[in-house]
Amino acid sequence: MRVISREALQALRERFPKGTRVELVQMDDPQAPPIGTKGTVIGVDDIGSIMVSWDNGSGLNVAYGEDICRKVINSAGAKKL
Repeated sequence: MRVISREALQALRERFPKGTRVELVQMDDPQAPPIGTKGTVIGVDDIGSIMVSWDNGSGLNVAYGEDICRKVINSAGAKKL
């Protein structure tokens, strides 16, 4: 696990505020939702994990420096962050 700086944590919280829609790109966990699953950000914790309520019911966090999600801009596309 990587350590996140205070500045990087603040930037992450600004980029993924509560209510932001995201799509899973990569997660190395046997319990991970399928790639492409969408969800809604419920917050960013103190170690930089993005807490997501996935549309399929999963509650696994997107781990900082390990997993990848992208912000969904609209229904026609997504922007990787």
